[in-house]
Amino acid sequence: MAVQAVPTKGNLMNTKKSLALAKNGYELLDRKRNILIREMMTLIDHANAIQQKIDDAYAEAYTALQTANVTNGFCEDISNAIPYEDGLKLDSRSVMGVEIPILTIEEREKHSFLHYGLRTTNSAIDKVYTKFTEVKNLTVELAEIENSVYRLADSIKKTQKRANALKNIMIPRFEETVKFISDALDEKDREEFSRLKVIKKKKQKDAALKKAKELSAESA
Repeated sequence: MAVQAVPTKGNLMNTKKSLALAKNGYELLDRKRNILIREMMTLIDHANAIQQKIDDAYAEAYTALQTANVTNGFCEDISNAIPYEDGLKLDSRSVMGVEIPILTIEEREKHSFLHYGLRTTNSAIDKVYTKFTEVKNLTVELAEIENSVYRLADSIKKTQKRANALKNIMIPRFEETVKFISDALDEKDREEFSRLKVIKKKKQKDAALKKAKELSAESA
């Protein structure tokens, strides 16, 4: 690539500082990327475990619902007595500057009564309620993890892009500029050294001629 820089000592110092800053930035980005990847892999393992649990919970919940429908008739009217879930809270935590969501469900106030009557229901309804409550909690947990993984993956992609730009573009460019300026300054120093040697030899020659003339004049 063409280097557009005036070969001066000031530019050399500034370019070396920029090179050191770019290398330090790459190291920090590489460290951030590794931490984010490690965090994401941990969450993915957790998500896989939760997914298996939620699959099993759904299967048990729908089996319980089928049993309840058979023993109690269709449970639509009973289900309408169950209050909607409105206690979901969203918070967040930071991992290397990435905001990770934290989902929690506020515990409802404990009641001394059920939301449905005992006279027209049996224990199958209780099991359905318990299983779908478990499904709800697992779904919230899985949603938190999947959203966290998505945000981490997006940040890893951006971090990787910036790190690659530093490693493959900026750092080589600064290194080439440092080499160009250093070589130009070295060449300038060699030229200056050669020029001084020529001047010194000329002065010595002139001094010798002057001295010879003086000796010749004295002898005459």
